[in-house]
Amino acid sequence: MSLDRRRLGLGALTLLAAGGSALRPRAAQAQGTEAYPGNRPVTIVVAWAPGGSTDFVARVVAQALSRELGGNFVVDNRPGASGTVGHASVARARPDGQTLLLGVNSTYAMSRHLFPNRGYDDDTAFVGIGRLAVSPIFLCVNPRIGVRTIADLVTRAKEAPGRMSYGSSGAGSSAHLATELFLRSADIRIENVTYRGGAPAVQALITNEVQVAMVDGVTALPLMAAGTITAIGVSTPTRNPLAPDVPTIAESGFPGFEATSNFALLAPAGTPAPIIARLAAAKDAVMRNPEVLERLRQNSIFPTPGTPEQWPAYYRAEVAKWGELIRVRGITAE
Repeated sequence: MSLDRRRLGLGALTLLAAGGSALRPRAAQAQGTEAYPGNRPVTIVVAWAPGGSTDFVARVVAQALSRELGGNFVVDNRPGASGTVGHASVARARPDGQTLLLGVNSTYAMSRHLFPNRGYDDDTAFVGIGRLAVSPIFLCVNPRIGVRTIADLVTRAKEAPGRMSYGSSGAGSSAHLATELFLRSADIRIENVTYRGGAPAVQALITNEVQVAMVDGVTALPLMAAGTITAIGVSTPTRNPLAPDVPTIAESGFPGFEATSNFALLAPAGTPAPIIARLAAAKDAVMRNPEVLERLRQNSIFPTPGTPEQWPAYYRAEVAKWGELIRVRGITAE
């Protein structure tokens, strides 16, 4: 090779190296803003079986994002091990914006304290696109036990410690830990009876096999209306607009009490920042859409807007809150 050709070759390599590094961010930016999501479908993983509140939120959001971004967002249910199977699959996914996670705090904030061998680290595996919505939980009793208020329940439990029982769908579920948070706050003892899912636990409440249960809003509201169960408190800081006569647990003598199912949109760590920003903007637009808000509201699910920048502080607070409760109450995976 001649000297001139060698110089030309070296110059070209230098130009390619410099130009390539200069062009890559612009290409990523184009992918993240103009081209994304492109022609490939974007999978939103739900770590629970179809039919639950997390699945419902995911399907409403997926449909709305498809319209907002002009792409094809689809839901993929991957249940198992208290949600950790689905989360693990997203942790392993390529961070290109084509795989997302519709997470709920029972998994992203609670499961880590009960299932240490999940195969991923929540702190490093995901990046937050932001919070989406919250689902209130009602503190319910069987009507036949004659309890009409939280004060009645506390009195009854203190008169006969351990004589009443509450139903839950297993260690680490939102309803289970919400009940344990209430028992700790009230300093009362009610025995836990574990069922294989929320539906059997609610059925046990209806038949008075258990006397108490925390029940998510979408399940509780029709049963409350039918008089099948009685709600004596709601777990949100403010009353539920669909059941305004039910006081909050906070206003019933337990200031600051809050225990809800919190839904968030996450992506694998390393997903390009422009894609995260585009998804966050689209998510915010979707959660302002009146049609979307009404569909969620009808199922007692209410928006809680959150940005990628706000996610780390919220996430750390949830992890600390539930980790401390699990430790103090001695809760273990069953």
